[in-house]
Amino acid sequence: MTTTVAKNTRVALILGSVVCGMVALAFASVPLYRLFCQVTGFGGTTQVAEAGAENNLVLGSREMTIRFDSSVNGDLPWTFKPVQRAVSLTAGESGIAFYQAKNTSAETVRGVATFNVTPLKAGQYFVKIDCFCFSEQTLLPGQEVDMPVTFYVDPEIENDPNLSEVKTITLSYTFFRDDEVVSQEVSGLGNNAGQKPAIEIN
Repeated sequence: MTTTVAKNTRVALILGSVVCGMVALAFASVPLYRLFCQVTGFGGTTQVAEAGAENNLVLGSREMTIRFDSSVNGDLPWTFKPVQRAVSLTAGESGIAFYQAKNTSAETVRGVATFNVTPLKAGQYFVKIDCFCFSEQTLLPGQEVDMPVTFYVDPEIENDPNLSEVKTITLSYTFFRDDEVVSQEVSGLGNNAGQKPAIEIN
């Protein structure tokens, strides 16, 4: 009888350990997946540059065309579009582009942007220096702003045989409504309303 109880106790401990391990893995899976995406560029996830990193880059020789795309989730009463269709730059060269957003509703609305690049395999080489997508954006009723993103394509892309044919990358954003309590203060981007993009439109 004692042996049976001991066996049952041991089995219960093993099963409990398995359950605890599965719960821990479930909590860890999201950050691990995010880290995997950031390191590998999986799913078109872009990279974020450390401060000043772009100043130490040696320009490559490949000319890259960066195209811009946008969309808005149906719950967000905004218009959102790229100011320019595309820009051309050399790998390692910093570029800047602007997206324009307008709140078409009669209420203050906060939005948050998700993003990716295509082809997906180029994500690990597309690096953002600064971007409106790094934080939530709040627009007052009828407010229109220009939202900048600065970036570069890592010249290491030229050494990757899997991307030897890639000369065009599309950067896509989708804005979603953030239903948390909205502050009446406009984000700093509101000061850029009407600002003209400092890049050549192709």
